[in-house]
Amino acid sequence: MYPASLEKLIQCFRTLPGVGEKTAERYALLISESDPEDVRQFAEALINVKEKLHHCSVCGNLSEGERCSICSDASRNHRQIFVVQSARDVSAMERTNEYRGVYHVLNGLICPSKGVMPEDLNIEKLTERAAQADEIIIATNATLDGETTAMYLDRLLKQKCPDVLVTRIAHGLPAGGMLDYADEMTLSHALSDRRKMR
Repeated sequence: MYPASLEKLIQCFRTLPGVGEKTAERYALLISESDPEDVRQFAEALINVKEKLHHCSVCGNLSEGERCSICSDASRNHRQIFVVQSARDVSAMERTNEYRGVYHVLNGLICPSKGVMPEDLNIEKLTERAAQADEIIIATNATLDGETTAMYLDRLLKQKCPDVLVTRIAHGLPAGGMLDYADEMTLSHALSDRRKMR
């Protein structure tokens, strides 16, 4: 049995995804043994994230200003919009250094079983932006919810902005992946997204 303050910290760490009782205990003990200035900086970083971060007024990405750094960048192609589920997806795509358009973050996926409907997502702003776009690239995950969301967006965008090109990123086998370990959906996408050998 630990003192109440340490028990409280352990319980706080346990609320994080993937953190079990032993890991939470280890984290809390590490904090209790850390330099006070390091702990102060850690606590300040947590508070700053909650107080300073909000969603970009244009794309829905995380930002400290009204507009995120990507939407504020005039050198990017603002007529090509890459639609993703979360800010993590933006970060992953940016690490490739391959894409120079802008993003639109849905902040979730349509999932009727969890009560998440289209009106709960950042979709209305996407239809407004689509009117000035040349291409909308839908990049939701290849899961049931991701496919449902992609099909909904495809129909909606073609109805509201028929002149805009709506595309879907290719899904298939990862580099180094083995055919016999792939699930049916992955194999289906790999087959339909096949291309000519160079």
